[in-house]
Amino acid sequence: MFTPGHQVDLLQGSQEFFPALVQAIDRSVHEVRLETYIFSVEATGALVAQALERAAQRGVKVFVVMDGAGTDGLSLEWVRRFAAAGVAWRIFSPLGRTGLLLPSRWRRLHRKLCVVDGRVAFCGGINVLDDFHDPNHGALAAPRFDFAVRVTGPLVESAHAATLQFWWRLQATRIVRQGDLTAAWRALLEARKFDPDKPDQAGVNRAAGAVAQTRADLILRDNVRHRTRIERAYRQAIGEAQHDIIIANAYFLPGRKIRKGLVHAAQRGVRVRLLLQGRYEYFMQYHAARVVYGDLLAAGVEITEYQLSFLHAKVAVIDGHWATVGSSNLDPLSLLLAREANVVVDDVAFAQNLQARLEHAMQEAGTRVDSTAYAHRPFIQRVLDWVAYIGMRALLFVTGKRY
Repeated sequence: MFTPGHQVDLLQGSQEFFPALVQAIDRSVHEVRLETYIFSVEATGALVAQALERAAQRGVKVFVVMDGAGTDGLSLEWVRRFAAAGVAWRIFSPLGRTGLLLPSRWRRLHRKLCVVDGRVAFCGGINVLDDFHDPNHGALAAPRFDFAVRVTGPLVESAHAATLQFWWRLQATRIVRQGDLTAAWRALLEARKFDPDKPDQAGVNRAAGAVAQTRADLILRDNVRHRTRIERAYRQAIGEAQHDIIIANAYFLPGRKIRKGLVHAAQRGVRVRLLLQGRYEYFMQYHAARVVYGDLLAAGVEITEYQLSFLHAKVAVIDGHWATVGSSNLDPLSLLLAREANVVVDDVAFAQNLQARLEHAMQEAGTRVDSTAYAHRPFIQRVLDWVAYIGMRALLFVTGKRY
């Protein structure tokens, strides 16, 4: 899974992520490819949009893909600005009139990837969205808790190939809708040239950072060839854990195998700590997650709920050297339906840096879930929890997915 020769920098929140991303875009010479679930030009999000505009104006090829559920569109001002600058942008699977009523619409672009000149990549859970603003809840008193990484090294080629392949598939879909089947077939053939598993086909030079020794890799999840890769990476790391597991996850409703892995780890003496969403954001995710608390608490798993602001992180540290930062939640939407991207790292310094930040968040901004209080939580809350959990299972049944 791991390849040496990387430099991986941890970035917390948009306060660290946006300046690093903007700097890389401003230094771009040939190409910028950005994929995100939410693309918001409000507040500091405009800094990213402006950097993309500047790059295109000086002749850099700029490609942007945003998801149709996370982003319903761009303002007329930014449509005109991107057109004038030459930014190519697409919305993946716009919702249209049916919204999310059709199961086919639940397969979203949730990964957050950016590749600049085929030499540096960014990956994580952070959208192009100001940390002090929530699309559904408005202004936030404290910043959203989330992470991304900046990477140089061999995995950048895989990220570049993935973004190229996805762009050409979008082009093919668009051309089919226009009725030009011959051109659509050419676009599909172009997409097939770029395989993230064979990144040398991406046609870019091996990224800088060969002197670095950090071992890392990019793990993608899609609905074609990479359906279970992220889940399997978690399960393997949990199964091999010797002394410590820390997972921070915004929407936590893992399948039976991951839950059993966590329970078995705790039972064999591994300290298992979970940092989970403590503030109400969405009914289904908030309540359904609490149904699985019981078995985990009974096994000795420590659960802390983040209270300071919205937890949006999707990260983990195991045994002080294995770590992952990415877009994938441990819930059915991420593990069964969405396109996701995680970077996994095998490096003591990186893992301990991330672990220190998670432990600080637990201590300073979290509330530990007491097993006795959980068992005696109000009847109405237990009803809501089970309604959400059964509803989630019913939605999975509609999609034909087993979890």
